Amino acid sequence: MFAVSLNIASPFLSKERVHGNHIGKKRSKEIKAHTATINDISFEDREYIGSCSDDGTVVISNLFTDEKLKFEYHRPMKAIALDPQYSRSNNRFATGGLAGQVLVLTKKSWVSGYNKKVLREGEGPIHSMKWRTDLLAWANDAGVKVHDMKTDRGIAFIEKPKGIPRPEVLLPHLVWQDDTVLVIGWGTSVKVAAIRTDSSQGLNGMQRSISAASSEKYVDIVGSFQTGYHISGIAPFGDLLVMLAYIPEEDDGDKKISTSVSSRQGTAQRPEIHLVSWKNDVLTTDALPIHGYEHYKAKDYTLAHAPFSGSSNAGGQWAAGDEPLYYIVSPKDIVVAKPRDTEDHIAWLLQHGWHEKALAAVEAGQGRTELLDEVGTRYLDHLIIERKYAEAAQLCPKLLRGSPSAWERWVFHFAHLRQLPVLIPYIPIENPQLSDTAYEVALVALTTNASFHELLLTTIKSWPPTLYSASPVISAIEPQLNSSSMTNSLKEALAELYVINSQYEKALSLFAELLKPEVFEFIEKHSLHDAIHDKVVNLMLLDCKRAVHLLIQHRDIIPPYEVVEQLLHASKSCDKKYLLHQYLHALFEVDIHAGKDYHDMQLELYADYEPRMLLPFLRTSQHYRLDKAYEIFAQKEFVKEQVFVLGRMGNAKEALSTIINKLEDIQEAVEFVTEQHDDELWDELIRQCLQKPEMVGMLLEHTVGNLDPLYIVSLVPDGLEIPKLRDRLVKIVTDYRTETSLRHGCNDILKADCVNLLVKYYHEARRGVCMASMDEEAQGARVNEGSSRTGDRSSTLRNLEMKSRTRCGARCCLCFDPLSIQDMSFIVFYCCHAYHQSCLEGGLDSMKSNSNARDSDDGSEDDDGSPSGESRMRCVLCTTAAA
Repeated sequence: MFAVSLNIASPFLSKERVHGNHIGKKRSKEIKAHTATINDISFEDREYIGSCSDDGTVVISNLFTDEKLKFEYHRPMKAIALDPQYSRSNNRFATGGLAGQVLVLTKKSWVSGYNKKVLREGEGPIHSMKWRTDLLAWANDAGVKVHDMKTDRGIAFIEKPKGIPRPEVLLPHLVWQDDTVLVIGWGTSVKVAAIRTDSSQGLNGMQRSISAASSEKYVDIVGSFQTGYHISGIAPFGDLLVMLAYIPEEDDGDKKISTSVSSRQGTAQRPEIHLVSWKNDVLTTDALPIHGYEHYKAKDYTLAHAPFSGSSNAGGQWAAGDEPLYYIVSPKDIVVAKPRDTEDHIAWLLQHGWHEKALAAVEAGQGRTELLDEVGTRYLDHLIIERKYAEAAQLCPKLLRGSPSAWERWVFHFAHLRQLPVLIPYIPIENPQLSDTAYEVALVALTTNASFHELLLTTIKSWPPTLYSASPVISAIEPQLNSSSMTNSLKEALAELYVINSQYEKALSLFAELLKPEVFEFIEKHSLHDAIHDKVVNLMLLDCKRAVHLLIQHRDIIPPYEVVEQLLHASKSCDKKYLLHQYLHALFEVDIHAGKDYHDMQLELYADYEPRMLLPFLRTSQHYRLDKAYEIFAQKEFVKEQVFVLGRMGNAKEALSTIINKLEDIQEAVEFVTEQHDDELWDELIRQCLQKPEMVGMLLEHTVGNLDPLYIVSLVPDGLEIPKLRDRLVKIVTDYRTETSLRHGCNDILKADCVNLLVKYYHEARRGVCMASMDEEAQGARVNEGSSRTGDRSSTLRNLEMKSRTRCGARCCLCFDPLSIQDMSFIVFYCCHAYHQSCLEGGLDSMKSNSNARDSDDGSEDDDGSPSGESRMRCVLCTTAAA
């Protein structure tokens, strides 16, 4: 055989075309058995082959020996089927032909010759026959019958599809998919019959539709569909079906089926191989380049497969390790088809442009790992040719994986195509890490178009700065600073690059111009306070509160006059007066004198934005012009502020008149007069109030404690009606009584407190005085520290004891000898000074010589309880100090 490769589009099968007039070098055997057309052949376990012919003979030959059996029937024989156990079942086989008989021949066991048995006859010629295990199926003009050879009973009869031409034109095709599934292809109809052994429903929920001749087995039609072509052959392919399709003619480009074969010649289409499911889902369709196909009819093609259906061990398909083969036979060609291996399948997918499926096959482990690089490269090339740059970029991480050289090659290729921006989001920054040039080329590519600037900014923020040098990118951006192509994203990207390059002041200028919120942290982080002199307005616009805090905190670097000048000359559309107000107000709260040159301006700003702060400002500041302030308040009609300024100007009467006539607030007027400490103002207040009767009553209510109400009443003209005068007088009297009662109560409390304190003082004076020395006191203190605490009462007693200790440490305050001298009396005074009696008497005598002694009354006692005849003892030190 001589094989020629064909370019057949199939992901499942590869084909070879074998010409009948060539002999290959492969091992082959030629069997000369018939003198006319061979209609059917049947194999058994790959050892015996049976064939039948129009010459009326049936021949069974051994493929490996010269053994051959020949049977003569004198009528054309159309079908033959060897028993799957032919060599072990007395060489049994079945055959049939135009005579319409289904013959079963079995070799006699005791004599030579064969037993012949007719299974069925009288139903028309036998066109096809297939034997599987104990089941024999054949097709005649009426339909398809299934016979159980083990029980010698018919199982079912399946009628011929309606509308199908006579079998001589469109032959029926039978194939066993496995031991219990028979597939029937006839004309344009396909039926799948399952052999059952119980009375349950058929597969897929289909009801039993064929009457069974046996109670043990029956047939269910588990699949049925119509095709759009004539069936010239059918074979199993796993769970799928291989269909040899014949398309007789074409009308307006659409393929149509006719129930009769056209007598015209040269109009047939190429035969096709269809791979379908039982539901007629087409997985693939292949057109076969058969020589002379235009002149062939459906019956001129045959589809066979190996292992053939006679082998039950192979399940009707192929055994493990066997290579399944399909033969498409035509009058001039034999096309051999076999399943492709993985690499063939991948190559076929690539050849037909199904790169995604080829990639999926490689990733699933189908083929060598090296194929991934080849498939990936071809896939990317294909996408680039199709201008699907974004899709190609998205696939790069999967296809290029960890190869730095491959990544760099594609980076530069995308750059050459000016499509690098679509690849940048997928460029790896680690595992693998590319050369710094690749990253720099990528970033520079993003600076050329405004639509890429946002991506540039995102990329700079996400890529570690160690991957590339910022200088080339900065050089590409700086020429655009003053051009129309400059965008905010590009400015921010440039600022980030300045930061990477440690050019912080340049970065600050751009951040401030862009009003970035993080500019304040940036200033503090890099100590850029000296660089914000010309950025006051931008900082204030960004965050007024934080900017004011920053400017005031560093007012030694940025003085107030610079801030005010920049805000006054701000060219941007902003409320510069409000910004001035915020700054000057905060400055005033920190240092009232720092902005004294702008206090007149500050008055106007307070009047516009925060009037409630005017009075505190007027009371605190001394750096504003009173006439200017009064003019502002008069325009704004701020009455209280006018009153304060008039008071400052010394025009107290006008200020009082303004309070009474405009504010009509007597309490405010009373407070104002009280603050002025001017008695004439009280008379002025009374005089102006007497002109308004309703104000007289209010004056009576608010002057209690300042003026005598009777004095005001005495000045009221006779006949003047004062609203609610009676109630107000009652209130005045009641308040006076209440005040008097409170005073008496306070005096009683004060007296009681004095008595209690005197009693306490007396009791304290009666307490003894500790005469311990300093050493004893120290020793006692150590003992007290080491002992357990005895509670609050003991603590109180110790405190009282400490208060009563002598001031001289148990020594005489005159001679400084210890008091505890034997046979010597001593005297201790409440002031804690102690004396020897003799020292004290001597001291007193010296004092008497310098002053006049006072004699005590006869028969009476002094305050200290001594008799009148005795001298009064006094503390020398205290008496001397008092003198």
